Amino acid sequence: MRQITDYSNQYVLTVSCKTAPGIVAGIASYITDRGGYIAELSQFDDKISGQFFLRTLFNISPDSSYFFEDIRTGFNDLADKHGIEWAMHEVSHPTKVLIMVSKFDHCLVDLLYRYHKGELNIDITAVVSNHLDLQSLVEREGFRFVHLPVTAETKLEKEAELLNIINETETELVVLARYMQVLSDKLCEQLQGRAINIHHSFLPGFKGAKPYHQAFERGVKLIGATAHYVTADLDEGPIIEQSVLPVNHAYYPDELVALGRDTETKALASAVRLHTENRVFLSGNKTVIFK
Repeated sequence: MRQITDYSNQYVLTVSCKTAPGIVAGIASYITDRGGYIAELSQFDDKISGQFFLRTLFNISPDSSYFFEDIRTGFNDLADKHGIEWAMHEVSHPTKVLIMVSKFDHCLVDLLYRYHKGELNIDITAVVSNHLDLQSLVEREGFRFVHLPVTAETKLEKEAELLNIINETETELVVLARYMQVLSDKLCEQLQGRAINIHHSFLPGFKGAKPYHQAFERGVKLIGATAHYVTADLDEGPIIEQSVLPVNHAYYPDELVALGRDTETKALASAVRLHTENRVFLSGNKTVIFK
């Protein structure tokens, strides 16, 4: 049985804009004047890009005459004044997530475990795979399994089917949990900022296929995994999370692969949590993350 965390009366505001005086004070006053209590507030002023980022978690006093929708709607005036790009979310609404897999099961199993333990505030809309290997596992857990076999000839057709599933289920985040197919440039553009991939290497080193074998050939002393947003440039999207483990000359490629599974599951689960908690801000080809 899934463990449910109580997220009632918790709300998140995320803000990005050009750096200017009075933004933090204005936001804090706006929330508190409407009966809000600020539980968390993180901010970053990027001195190179001139961009300002802020995330705040707040709740609303039972004595307040304002409801969440009142506060969200009324924020437009302050946003227009400072040229703010913003979003305000009810934490109690889980993020709708679609997971994509191939034959490897470790990242999928880890995500399902964390979902059942209530560690991830998500709803899993479907699990899509280009192979049938994990169908029984997924259906045993009670989730919808969709088989979309991909060949060079059917790639665009299957990606169109995938988009239909994403739209039909109102999926907000796509997670490539060791999905071993390269998405087309067009699909990457359509999923910009809402698709996370786990690459079994400490990027920017060892991109593409068999990174553990590449690492062995180079005699690395650390192996790792990188969770990043999907872009048309293979394994070069903005990095969200990385995990590493020390190794030495005694580890052969198969041992590196086995050892690396742990870094992959940790990095991917952390990236999904950070994204779904609205802690990740895109800033060019980088991310600003409030942990």
